[in-house]
Amino acid sequence: MKVLVYSSKNFEIPYLEDANKGKHKLTFIKESLSSETAMKAVGFHAISVFSSDILSNTVLEKLKDFGVKYITLRSVGHDNVNLFTAQSLGIKVANVPAYSPNAIAEHAVAILLALNRKLIPSNQRFKQFNFNIDNLIGFDLKNKTIGILGTGKIGSVMARIMHGFGCQLFGFDIKENKKLITDYELEYVSLEELCKAADVISIHLPLNTETHHLIDKTLIDLMKPNALIVNTARGAIINTKDVMDALVKEQIFGLAMDVYEHERDLFFNDYSQEIPKDDMLIKLNALPNVLMTGHHAFLTEEALTSIADTTVYNLDRWSEGKETKNELHFKVLKSIF
Repeated sequence: MKVLVYSSKNFEIPYLEDANKGKHKLTFIKESLSSETAMKAVGFHAISVFSSDILSNTVLEKLKDFGVKYITLRSVGHDNVNLFTAQSLGIKVANVPAYSPNAIAEHAVAILLALNRKLIPSNQRFKQFNFNIDNLIGFDLKNKTIGILGTGKIGSVMARIMHGFGCQLFGFDIKENKKLITDYELEYVSLEELCKAADVISIHLPLNTETHHLIDKTLIDLMKPNALIVNTARGAIINTKDVMDALVKEQIFGLAMDVYEHERDLFFNDYSQEIPKDDMLIKLNALPNVLMTGHHAFLTEEALTSIADTTVYNLDRWSEGKETKNELHFKVLKSIF
């Protein structure tokens, strides 16, 4: 099968080639998928896309006209795909449903600890041989209340890790995970109760119409002044402006995130010689109680291997005329409230 791989990154190409073993003809391009670049897919049976690629109605219609029949996502999230349109056009779409929950959850813990214990400024001082430790006070995680929004695969790993720290666990989800209740004494509560009680709020929800700007001023006003928000899910789950305002006013303690609401045209590119024209990002980056990484929570050897293996598996099944177990279908969203 001829496959065009959009948004291909240097670090992932060897993993994809190794998983493919020459079975499919993979063509890698660095350009992301958009209405303008869709024409590059002419002559390809399938395309592979990343989370930053756009698969709107217009793009999908163009891909259909160009003969593309299959789209395999190199991600779990699929909020960038209009599944209703894809299904209507007869284009099959599949994702990587769980490449490494540990990678994401462990990164969430890493940025939580780094922000809480002020590891970045401490290391910057150390590199300058400044061993003064003023203003580097954090807090123990033991006995703190951790609110976990989304207790699926990643949220479950987060619960297990935080339980190991000796934390009290609150969870919020449409479906309760009985194992988390039994094994880690997690208590399911309403979103409002969680926001009132949690010292740390860790987000592991998908982005959809129900969760867009879920964390806004209304919920922030319920939070403790020492609350710390961790987001390794999708940037638009939080209303960035509302959170930034709360940080400036010291309504909450801090923000640690690997994602950003307007990251699509920024992340995975080097702007070190050209400051991006994004005032919100510049202001966030300047705040001392904010720690951000550039959407690389998934970046482990295990995760990249799993993503590549599943991507090729999806292509294998389609080339054999079979359905892949990872196929995505449009369905009416069930409310989480």
